[in-house]
Amino acid sequence: MTYRSSFRRRRKPPPINPAPAPATTLSSVYCFLLLLLPSQYVIGPLGGAGTPAGVFAVVILLAYLLAWLAPRSTAIRQPQPLRIAMVLFGAAVLASYASGMTRQLTVLEINGLDRGLIIAAGWIGSALIICDGVDRMDLLEKLRRRVVAFGTAIAALGVLQFFTALDLAQYIQIPGLSLSVPYSSVHGRDEFNRIAATAAHPIEFGVVLGLLLPLALHGARHAPPELRRRRWAQVMLIAAALPMTISRTAMLGAVLVAVVVVPTWTRKERRRAYVLFGAFGVVMRLAIPGLLGTIFALFENIGNDSSTQFRLHDYSAATDYFSEHPWFGRGFGTFLPNLYRILDNQYLVTLIEMGVIGSISVVVCFGTGWVLARRARRLSDDPELRHLAQCVAASVLVGAVSLATYDSLAFPMCAGLMFVVMGFAGAVYNIANRAVPQETPISTSSEPVLQTS
Repeated sequence: MTYRSSFRRRRKPPPINPAPAPATTLSSVYCFLLLLLPSQYVIGPLGGAGTPAGVFAVVILLAYLLAWLAPRSTAIRQPQPLRIAMVLFGAAVLASYASGMTRQLTVLEINGLDRGLIIAAGWIGSALIICDGVDRMDLLEKLRRRVVAFGTAIAALGVLQFFTALDLAQYIQIPGLSLSVPYSSVHGRDEFNRIAATAAHPIEFGVVLGLLLPLALHGARHAPPELRRRRWAQVMLIAAALPMTISRTAMLGAVLVAVVVVPTWTRKERRRAYVLFGAFGVVMRLAIPGLLGTIFALFENIGNDSSTQFRLHDYSAATDYFSEHPWFGRGFGTFLPNLYRILDNQYLVTLIEMGVIGSISVVVCFGTGWVLARRARRLSDDPELRHLAQCVAASVLVGAVSLATYDSLAFPMCAGLMFVVMGFAGAVYNIANRAVPQETPISTSSEPVLQTS
């Protein structure tokens, strides 16, 4: 005698992700376009929303959404807090779009509203494709290496600009692309060349380097012996280019990286790091006299310089604009500097453009990225994955703090890389969570299961 259930053929569980490699490839292409092509070059008819990276990010989002229709795409059907955070952010952008359409808009504001919707869609797609598509440690490590390699390339370009005053815009000619705004990759400050490389502004470039630095540190610390020198050279190059931006935001990012990452190392590694920091400072002082003094002066005069004064005036100005549409804002992408004013604080800009609801969604996105990365570190027993999670948490923190120091979401390279980093946070959480042994439920059935020979 046998039960009918004993003759049923058990279906094989579907794979977690039948084709994860395309997600890694798509993300790599996006990061290449994001970091190596100047963001001022756009596909002419599309305007500010037509950067190659932005257009490709929208394609990525469409590919991600189509994956939901595939019956075997089970990876993106697993519970994922970052996905919920991105959905909330997208809903807040749509709500601000609707709120913006309820008032009288200029042509420039209507264009900004449409542009903001497209750009936000690309950000969400770039984060989700990494979070849900790059679901193995080897694939995530491959993507990390590529992103750091791209970052090292622009860091090298920045160092070259610092010493030679090379203006990249004079030499780049990309068929099919045109400059959306006049562009110069070298600026001046206190007799130094303030570098921007392929970024729109030195502050943006400094934040980008700060986002990349912990990812480069992870690769150097866990590099195989034959690649160790190369990986540490990448770290040194990124770290050397960072102060050449002559930006308080960039230096604050470097400090945050050191505070978050270095304490997790062994005592021997920490001692080496302190010696290395000191040696790095001495070399920079000898090689570039006056640079470190200029940077220290930025912090010594932080309460008196014009930059700080303008930032303090931002709060009173923002209050008036915010009170007009407090809940859903004036519309994401409509607070244009040429129509209103520049606010060097993205949190204030978000309050004005997206209201309280939108501001909460932005905080939730960065908070979720931080929590997931830290949670992944606690869940995993793998030293390499634990260290990567801590480095990703550092990158997320750099991005979150930079929102308070300038209008970072208005700069395509920096904003795009922030969402890439949040995608990394979701990916490390998925990998760590899947490696945790799951308790096998105990059957409560009293019926015997008879087998046949």
